[in-house]
Amino acid sequence: MTLNQLRYLLAIVDADLNITVAARRVHATQPGLSKQLKQLEDELGSPLIIRRGKSLESLTSLGQQVVESARRIVGEADSIRTLADNQMEVPRGRLRIATTHTQARYVLQHLLPAFRLKYPEVSVHIEPGDPTQFAERLRRDEIDLAIQSTVEVPPSGVFALPAYRWDRVVVVPEGHPLASFGRHIELADLAEYSLTSYDSSRRPESSLQRVFRGAGLTPKIVVTALDADLVKTYARTGLGIGIFAEMALQPEDAGSLVALDAEHLFPPCTAWICLAEQRPPRAYVDDFIQLLAPHLPAQARDARATRADAIPQWRHLHKRLRELIRVQSDAVA
Repeated sequence: MTLNQLRYLLAIVDADLNITVAARRVHATQPGLSKQLKQLEDELGSPLIIRRGKSLESLTSLGQQVVESARRIVGEADSIRTLADNQMEVPRGRLRIATTHTQARYVLQHLLPAFRLKYPEVSVHIEPGDPTQFAERLRRDEIDLAIQSTVEVPPSGVFALPAYRWDRVVVVPEGHPLASFGRHIELADLAEYSLTSYDSSRRPESSLQRVFRGAGLTPKIVVTALDADLVKTYARTGLGIGIFAEMALQPEDAGSLVALDAEHLFPPCTAWICLAEQRPPRAYVDDFIQLLAPHLPAQARDARATRADAIPQWRHLHKRLRELIRVQSDAVA
């Protein structure tokens, strides 16, 4: 039995027993993966996966137990590798971050120059995606950390650290009837007009839907998009009132959009830094977390008990990040 055989077994299971997908993920050939699985089964003297012809159907009882043990063993092996990597004089590797387009576009741009200055041998890979898949991707070691937002409780299935709080903004084009409300509106005002927001706002469990539902109102969401830039574009054309994260509202938007006072309408969101529950992060991952969330303890694993009142608002954190860019630019010059 080898560590690679256990890794291959986990890859097959995590690919829903699709050996073609598993082979692609571990950069192996399909016949090679099948051979390693068969050798492992032969050594154990019992099949781990039930087959129907050439298809893999399901795990056997033994297979389920072996997979649980394999996850612990592979996780410990990865931890040992991390300990060794952290001792390198010049850290090398890659930082894989999964997040939404808004966080990637308007938050990470402030951090990456400073991070790259400190870790020039570490490549950074930003992967915008669906937050509902982040926990599974962390478990499969496809990413090192994720940044996602929730309104009330932390994301489940991950080790979640609070980074910052942010509010939604509501914008209308110049000349819109609500633009004359003195910038103060109520939920009933929004319910009278078409809205455009993130794709997630269509889900019944979304906080936006819950807020309207709690007031006995139904939002007329006519256009949704994955990123705030598109939401702003649609709002400019008059397709609907735009609702998106405050960090996406830029000074240059003032010429075409009017931001309304809506902080009182929606509960604040918390952006969480999500890590795999059992896998310790590399040293440069901890340093990246410190750049993004300086209020957290130096070691990410000690930060779960961060007080709610210690979590900064985005508007305050943003000022620090802009200063970070200025210092970094001076250092490069």
